[in-house]
Amino acid sequence: MTPTVLIVDDSLTVRMDLNDAFSDDGFTTILCATGAEARAAFAAAAFDAAVLDVILPDADGLELLTELRGARAGVVTMLLSSESEVADRLAGLRTGADEYVGKPYDAGYVVARTRQLLGDGTPQAADRASVLVIDDSMTFREELRELLEPEGYAVLTAASGEEGLRMAADRRPQAVIVDGVMPGIDGATVIRRIRLDPALRDTPCILMTAADDYATEMQMLEAGADAFVRKQQDLAVVLAKLAAVLRQSAEQLPIESLSSLHGPGKVLIISGNDEDRQVWSEALRPEGYDTVASINVDEALEMLAEQPSDCIVVGFDDDLERARAACRTIREVPQIGELPLIVTGDEHAMLDCLAAGADDYVRRIDIPEGLRVHVRAQIRRKQSHDEARRIREELMRRELDAAEERAARQLAETRAALVEELEWRNRELEAFSGSVSHDLRGPLQVISSFAEHIMDEEDGEPLGEQTRQRLSRIHAAAMRMADLVESLLILARASRGELRREIFDMTTTARQVISDVAARDPDRTVEYIVVEGMTADADEGLVRVILENLINNAVKFSRKVDNPVVEVGWQDEKFYVRDNGAGFPAEQAGQLFRPFARLHDARDFPGTGIGLTTVNRAVERHGGEIWAESSEGKGATFWFTLPPSVDHTGTERRTNPRKAA
Repeated sequence: MTPTVLIVDDSLTVRMDLNDAFSDDGFTTILCATGAEARAAFAAAAFDAAVLDVILPDADGLELLTELRGARAGVVTMLLSSESEVADRLAGLRTGADEYVGKPYDAGYVVARTRQLLGDGTPQAADRASVLVIDDSMTFREELRELLEPEGYAVLTAASGEEGLRMAADRRPQAVIVDGVMPGIDGATVIRRIRLDPALRDTPCILMTAADDYATEMQMLEAGADAFVRKQQDLAVVLAKLAAVLRQSAEQLPIESLSSLHGPGKVLIISGNDEDRQVWSEALRPEGYDTVASINVDEALEMLAEQPSDCIVVGFDDDLERARAACRTIREVPQIGELPLIVTGDEHAMLDCLAAGADDYVRRIDIPEGLRVHVRAQIRRKQSHDEARRIREELMRRELDAAEERAARQLAETRAALVEELEWRNRELEAFSGSVSHDLRGPLQVISSFAEHIMDEEDGEPLGEQTRQRLSRIHAAAMRMADLVESLLILARASRGELRREIFDMTTTARQVISDVAARDPDRTVEYIVVEGMTADADEGLVRVILENLINNAVKFSRKVDNPVVEVGWQDEKFYVRDNGAGFPAEQAGQLFRPFARLHDARDFPGTGIGLTTVNRAVERHGGEIWAESSEGKGATFWFTLPPSVDHTGTERRTNPRKAA
């Protein structure tokens, strides 16, 4: 889709200059000379980017920017102004501008930066390889377009080496075809600069020339060309060599590249000398850089906090100490301290400035040409360093992904082995449980029965008191051991086996359990309270085990209370069993659910010490939690949760625990 840019400037020259630059790069333009025209465009026109002059006859550019942000939040905005001091730039950026460019501007920078902000570096279709043709002959450019487009290529064209480098940086073509002889920089120089650019260095380049001697071909290939084509040859050779170089480039490591060396760049200049700032800006602007001039380091750092730069140039006349302090200050700021830092001055200060943290030093007598070369070299060095770091990070990420995949595979294999072993252990446990159930309980029953029979037998010699006491202890120990075996079997069943969840009436289940508990001691009077309308989504058999243990405990520990009360209820999505019995110290609540744990003397409140452990296992198997609240002598409340299950659609099956309380 062709992007559209709104250009608002009261200067006809500026409007036409930007219109030509944007149109040549494939943009559709909307031109406005006044604030009123701009506001009308805000309301009616569709556009992707806007270039706004800060000073208009009938409007203020910052006010227009605020209105634009309110009406079109996603539009890329660029302010264009002759007021290029740092304070002016900061005001524009803080108002909401994506970029601020001072006049005199470079039209190529404005277009390239706009496209960069739009993220539109590769507008061609993803299934068409783009080819950039750089040739000063319009006729030859069109011949190549007519040759390549029917073969499925998207063709970009540039009339000079400088324009071609900028277009390559903006559009990232899959290949470049460049003429060997052109005004300005020639084809060999274009290729050399592409090879020096971290973002473009792997782009296949085909160099074309009218020369037919072998020495010229060798010279061009040594410059970095991937292929060499003579213009006298059949143009079908271009297609064949283009296909060959694209096939080779497809085998390269697909790592996302950084920004291009020849793309839009920004250089921050720090100097207290007005003439130096102007000379340095004029030296760098023809290279496609936008320059930001600052009079001191504090102002520069404030600017960098709002908008990054690609390079910093520092110069403080003959004040060496001030220059060194500036280097140290910049280096101490995180991230900003990583930017290329170039100092200018007399040769005698070079070593001191480099020692203070400068990356490079340009002698005053070498400006302007030396400044241009050093700035580009330092930016290239930084980009090469960033590219190498990006590649290392990408390779490390891939290695980590591979390691995670290996670890996941090993974990899956280990888990499968553990599951198999667990199943085997469970089968062993089930066999052991059966053995305990039949083989161990049988002898205990025999011991208990014989002891009871001997004590009750009337014929024969009467038993002495000591013998009767010993038989009584044997009988009691056998009964306790039988109870313990039964408790362990219940714990084992609560810890394994399939959960058979269903929604059932919790109130009815609680009443059934209470009836069974009360029947075991019919002479005991206990008041039972059950909240009406409770339901649960759980395994009813395991919930019965939970209630039996908790209600038994409540009855047991309220044995010494005159009017014992046991309550089963629901509150805030939590079930509870409450009693007014002996209670326990609150700080010892965490010990309750450990096997064989006791907080009271077994002679006062006998039991196996397994019941609450069984309750804990049963609750955990439902994905719930259990805890107790109490204070000694004031009863206890055991809370537990039974979270609803999730059906095959991923929706919780909701219950209504208290539908008719």
